[in-house]
Amino acid sequence: MTMTGDKAMDPRSAQETLEAAFKDRPQGASDQPEDPAEDSHGQVTSMTNEEVDIADNPFAQATADHHILRQLEAVLFAASHSVSEEALGARIQGLDPDRHLAMLQKHYAQRGVNLRKIGEGWQFVSAPDLSGVLVEHRVQVRKLSRAALETLAIIAYHQPCSRADIEDVRGVSVAKGSLDQLLELGWIKLRGRRQTAPGRPVLYGTTLSFLEHFGLEALTDLPGLGDLKAAGLLDANLPPGFSVPTPKEGEEDDLHDETIEEEPAFQVDFTDEDES
Repeated sequence: MTMTGDKAMDPRSAQETLEAAFKDRPQGASDQPEDPAEDSHGQVTSMTNEEVDIADNPFAQATADHHILRQLEAVLFAASHSVSEEALGARIQGLDPDRHLAMLQKHYAQRGVNLRKIGEGWQFVSAPDLSGVLVEHRVQVRKLSRAALETLAIIAYHQPCSRADIEDVRGVSVAKGSLDQLLELGWIKLRGRRQTAPGRPVLYGTTLSFLEHFGLEALTDLPGLGDLKAAGLLDANLPPGFSVPTPKEGEEDDLHDETIEEEPAFQVDFTDEDES
């Protein structure tokens, strides 16, 4: 029994009084905010898990970007080689190459597969730090001879260059087998003829397959003098004035726009008629 003044209050009446007091209490008078994401001034202080996922993942929203990114991902995944921005734009309506490729590249930046620009195109490649996991599953390419490797390096840095240019740098003659092997692998190609030299010699240069195999975006990504020294590929005591040439795509004066056949063309020279 509860006492109020000089009179005793029935326990049931006391309970009803308390319930009525809490019932009439103004909303918002609670000691704790109703929404844990808001402070006392009503400002949002945290994001829900769903909001964080949407901010970090462009695929989480059913928008026009979402549809374009899915198409872009599918086309690049199915391609066996790098795909140019022009080719992607022709296949995907509404594609903004700079923006959408940047979004997709960021999305895959921390994954086992990365999106990289190789030459003039884009391609999905395995993350560089996972090479140890994939080494057993890699297709083994036949080993190149030292002469072929030297020839490839000279072409990469001095291109476009002729066979005579390669021999001048190496100091020895170039075996035909070295050039044939590099042509067969698809790492070098015939780029034209030098009109200013006697005999108009054929000029060689590297290909997109060369960039893809060695993980280069462009020829300018080839190791420079400092990189080659650091890797122990060049002697520290180099002659004065020694420099590593800067590769170039070619000069208009050096290249002649003509078709060069890599294999001789043969013509059938017989008839089905029996000789009388």
